[in-house]
Amino acid sequence: MAVWSRTVVAGWMVALGAVSAVGFVVAGLATGQLVLFLWLLLASAALVITGAVRVTVTDEDVTVHAVALPLVRRRIPHVRIRQASARLSRPMELGGWGYRWMPGQTAVSLRAGDALWLELTSGKFFVVTVDDAGEAAELVNGHVARSAKGDRS
Repeated sequence: MAVWSRTVVAGWMVALGAVSAVGFVVAGLATGQLVLFLWLLLASAALVITGAVRVTVTDEDVTVHAVALPLVRRRIPHVRIRQASARLSRPMELGGWGYRWMPGQTAVSLRAGDALWLELTSGKFFVVTVDDAGEAAELVNGHVARSAKGDRS
């Protein structure tokens, strides 16, 4: 079973999430508005959860999961992938930083640079910025080709 895995971290997102969480708790306790500030903690949690992800390619799928909360994940079986490619990408062309939804495309964009682009059989794209995306794309394309051969036999 071939496995490729890399972690990508947007340190500023994790730090901002952690610092704002502490600030919201302190402000909530100081003002007596704890319920209001607990709601604001959701924004802090979102920054921490989406600020660091692990990208894994196995014989069966591509998985992107949050490092802080591994149950938050996106799993794409190879049979749902038409092809994979790697290219330089910037957050603004992917809709911004973090987990982004745009018409026809979903992205996990934590920095500018190398990104793994998966064209799905639905015609939509899933993109994740990650180091060594070219290596991941080659591995995915090999699995996709083997899956296609298996479907025809």
